[in-house]
Amino acid sequence: MLSGILGCVIVFALIFEFINGFHDTANAIATTVYTRALTPKKAIALAACMNLVGAMVSEKVAMTISTGLVNVELEQYVILGALIGAIIWNLFTWWKGIPSSSSHALIGSLIGATIVFTMGVEHVMWAGVLKKVIIPLVTSPFIGLFIGFGFMKLIFMLFAGWSQNKANKVFRKLQVFSAALVAYSHGNNDAQKTMGIITLALITGGLLDAASGVPLWVKVACALMMALGTSLGGWKIMKTMGGGVTKLQPASGFAAQTASALVIEAMSFLGAPISTTQVITTSVMGAGSAKRISAVKWGIAQNIIVAWVVTLPVTMVLGGLSVWVIQLVI
Repeated sequence: MLSGILGCVIVFALIFEFINGFHDTANAIATTVYTRALTPKKAIALAACMNLVGAMVSEKVAMTISTGLVNVELEQYVILGALIGAIIWNLFTWWKGIPSSSSHALIGSLIGATIVFTMGVEHVMWAGVLKKVIIPLVTSPFIGLFIGFGFMKLIFMLFAGWSQNKANKVFRKLQVFSAALVAYSHGNNDAQKTMGIITLALITGGLLDAASGVPLWVKVACALMMALGTSLGGWKIMKTMGGGVTKLQPASGFAAQTASALVIEAMSFLGAPISTTQVITTSVMGAGSAKRISAVKWGIAQNIIVAWVVTLPVTMVLGGLSVWVIQLVI
């Protein structure tokens, strides 16, 4: 039977998933909208549907979150505090229009909450954090940058003799498929973080065995909440992603989306909870710089990178503070 605090954890986890949906909508559809391959409404509908499908496919990332980051049995209020810390950061970055990582906000907040709860760092599985979080955090954006750059260079070579109008018509159509692929991969990776948190809460609450995997109802609930959040869109972040970093054409939008989808799917296969925001942004940078380095607005890119760097430490503090406040209350 669900306790009151466990019920709160599930509710806040689903709220986080909803916020994740509208916070990260831009990842899949910003380039598609700004190159006019799809109208905003059609793009959001496509992203919501593919988020839903992707979220139901795998649970490797969810198991990393639920069993691979901490090795202590957490109280339910600690998981609640971790969710609150991550939600605060997501809302702040959404308000500022900064495409930060919801994934690392949740992970950082969970680590901070665990440290305050245990009054030490020994119960954080630092080897797992390094392997499953830090290394993918550092490497995946660079991989997206290089693949986006290389893919765009290949397009230049293969379609050099085409007129701009003909190329735009073809790549606008192709962008529909690349946007669907990014949205699918986004659901496959990002939705699983919340699945992992709810699964962790069920395990610590004694309602689920650690070897049982993610319950079907948890998958369905998280997938629906992400799709619902996606359907409402994230227009501030979309503006930064779609036109703030570099001026996109249909071909470069297609290159960036395809490159990012390939990286995200590879990391999901490995069970690494990466940031789709980081990967799509660096893929956009790579595709934009393939034409010329000055095509990328590196000042804006620098601000985005700073947000990536500070997300983990800031959310560790927010998660820890949330747990400390909850302890004072209860």
